[in-house]
Amino acid sequence: MPISHLQKLLDEVAASHYPNAPATLEQIAAFEASAGWRLDDELRAFYLRTNGACLFEPQPEQTFRILGLHEIQPVRVAKPRQEESAGAASWWTLVYLQDSDYNLVDVARPAPYPILDAYHETYPQQIVEIASSFAVWLERTLRSGNQLWWLPAD
Repeated sequence: MPISHLQKLLDEVAASHYPNAPATLEQIAAFEASAGWRLDDELRAFYLRTNGACLFEPQPEQTFRILGLHEIQPVRVAKPRQEESAGAASWWTLVYLQDSDYNLVDVARPAPYPILDAYHETYPQQIVEIASSFAVWLERTLRSGNQLWWLPAD
């Protein structure tokens, strides 16, 4: 997705949702050094615009909370399990969906990083790629009407 289209989505987040203040270049550099991976261009553009955001509703009522840099962590830390393999080391939390559910970013894949769903009932046995990039995820989410658009309809 072209960066100009992503910028329009970020303008929409800033105007109609609940964004945090932008991250500084120093915060981004500190995050990348600590995490051991670099934000792709789409995530970098998002965090330079807002260091996390609630979509549709403010906290604590929100369905979608894109985590601030200080909240992003390996999913193995966020969702510890007794199993020896609690998900790939390359899966990091990106969006909190309430009730211990997350959308993850897979940093082992080439940029732009794909977005995965880590539903608490099936994690880590069943992980589903729901978007090929953050920009695709953001557009689908903003058009969803505050619904978890990747889940089958009842």
